[in-house]
Amino acid sequence: MTRSPATARLALAAAAVTVVLWASAFVSIRSAGAAYSPGALALGRLLAGALVLGAVLLIRREGVPPRAAWPGILVSGLLWFGAYMVALNWGEQEVDAGTAAMVVNIGPILIALLGARFLRESLPPRLIAGMVVSFAGAVAVGLSMSGEGHASVLGVVLCLVAAIAYAGGVVAQKPALAHGSALQVTTFGCLVGAVACLPFAGQLIAEASRAPLAATLNMVYLGVFPTALAFTTWAYALARTTAGRMGATTYAVPALVVLMAWLFLGELPGLLTLAGGALCLTGVAVSRSRPKPEKSPAESVEAA
Repeated sequence: MTRSPATARLALAAAAVTVVLWASAFVSIRSAGAAYSPGALALGRLLAGALVLGAVLLIRREGVPPRAAWPGILVSGLLWFGAYMVALNWGEQEVDAGTAAMVVNIGPILIALLGARFLRESLPPRLIAGMVVSFAGAVAVGLSMSGEGHASVLGVVLCLVAAIAYAGGVVAQKPALAHGSALQVTTFGCLVGAVACLPFAGQLIAEASRAPLAATLNMVYLGVFPTALAFTTWAYALARTTAGRMGATTYAVPALVVLMAWLFLGELPGLLTLAGGALCLTGVAVSRSRPKPEKSPAESVEAA
């Protein structure tokens, strides 16, 4: 895939926006998750995101994506926008945050493996090495966050389901982006997820009537920024790189969560947490780096 330097910089900036907003979601989920059940929170988030995305789509007059994009949109909508959000919300009620972070971070590894199997993407040594380093960092962050938390078998299984749904959704979304724009694929994927979560509409209405305003505002924030904006910038970047490299980029999220919890919640990280965050960022840098091109024989002679 040949890309101009300007396109590469835009894709990297889009990926950076995504990981920052996804990291911020963990702070908002703490408030919204205390007042809303897993399915209701997922539906409220998706409805808010779908409204914003639908409005932007109408303003830009992009319309409905081509038929060829729909298989990927349907699968990613059901798996990533639907199943992933419900399973993760539920799983985080059954296990401590550290355990959830460790299990869900299997996702990028699955993305690389599924991308190699179904998208015929390569697994360069730098990508593999970076993912190993980042996963070790995610485990360190998870262990430091676990403390004396709780973890049930159901919770671990739900987090594993979330990781699998996340990986499957990303790999399904990649081919759809060859036929539809990032905005189209994200908008209709979000709509598919919202429709799949409609059975939780009764819970959402009942819980919204008694939820604190802060919790509802955090749910709306989750829909507008970590969903509508961040999933669109993700799709933009994914269309311009491999699924494996994009998955590895999300290992920056645990490090940013640590920083945001420190800045906004006053949670001073320990040494193990800081070391894990540094490992996550180091692994991302390694996975996204490219080997220096080898000199041709003619250039070597000239240099000599």
